Amino acid sequence: MIAVLKPGASQEQIKNLIAWLEDRGLKVNLSEGEFYTILGLIGDVSKIDTELLEGLEMVDSVKRISEPFKRANRKFHPDNSIVEVGGGIAIGSGFQIIAGPCSVESPEQILEIAKSVKASGATILRGGTFKPRTSPYDFQGMQADGLPLLLEAKKQTGMPIITEIMNVVHLPLFENVDIIQVGARNMQNFELLKELGMIKTPVLLKRGLANTLQELLMSAEYIMAGGNSNVILCERGIRTFETYTRNTLDLSAVPVLRELSHLPVIVDPSHASGIARLVEPMAMAAAAAGANGLMIEVHNDPPNALCDGAQSLTPEQFAALTEKVRRVYEVANK
Repeated sequence: MIAVLKPGASQEQIKNLIAWLEDRGLKVNLSEGEFYTILGLIGDVSKIDTELLEGLEMVDSVKRISEPFKRANRKFHPDNSIVEVGGGIAIGSGFQIIAGPCSVESPEQILEIAKSVKASGATILRGGTFKPRTSPYDFQGMQADGLPLLLEAKKQTGMPIITEIMNVVHLPLFENVDIIQVGARNMQNFELLKELGMIKTPVLLKRGLANTLQELLMSAEYIMAGGNSNVILCERGIRTFETYTRNTLDLSAVPVLRELSHLPVIVDPSHASGIARLVEPMAMAAAAAGANGLMIEVHNDPPNALCDGAQSLTPEQFAALTEKVRRVYEVANK
């Protein structure tokens, strides 16, 4: 349920109303927009006399929300959310590009790539240290040994970093990571999501290979219900009957998610296509569809990459992509 307050409501009135609602066992989500203030009521709303609430002078209207996701719902928060990342980067404002290798392989490799993608316009550096792989015999990442290399690249370039977490026991290692990525395979690892809800570090949540958009938003709800509202949604392709590409990029997810939710939405065309030459057209399409940003895999030597070389762009290809993508974004958002 949401209560839309009239523009003239004072802070004292709002505070008293919130206290009254909380006394009845409800959690209240306050969203102050440009024209309206909205109170999102979470819990057993049957305890509330709707007519009494709507009859208050400060209340404009009361509406019930049928969707199971509440905090992630745009009805609770009509304005777009902005997720602030270290270094003054605002995801949800403008167009941000996350770039870097699938996995951190050496100090020289991550630093060289970090410098090149920053020069080409990337604003956030990605690099996997814990890598979920389908085969137990494939490279699993440098694990904890890779994080200091990623942090050193952050120090030398000034770029915020994002890397994937696979197990809640690793959370203390991520203290200095700017964005924690939850991969597609962990989208419904609810115990992990609960723990991430108890911190304030921004979380990039990737859609699972066979999950609906509502399921993605319910996973975001797990994080937000714990108190962490810094959630970024990521469309990275879903599994369909098509086998030519690694996955099928569901670009319709972008406008649908932005309609249903206030959270920023980015697209990962690298994992979606699995083919380097398809990354650029899919990236441009994502920008045209209204995405808030991209996540692109870049490697300085793709043929010899230890992980996902087939979908990785060279620094030169990435530089050409960023120029085209930003032009598309500017045209689409005039």
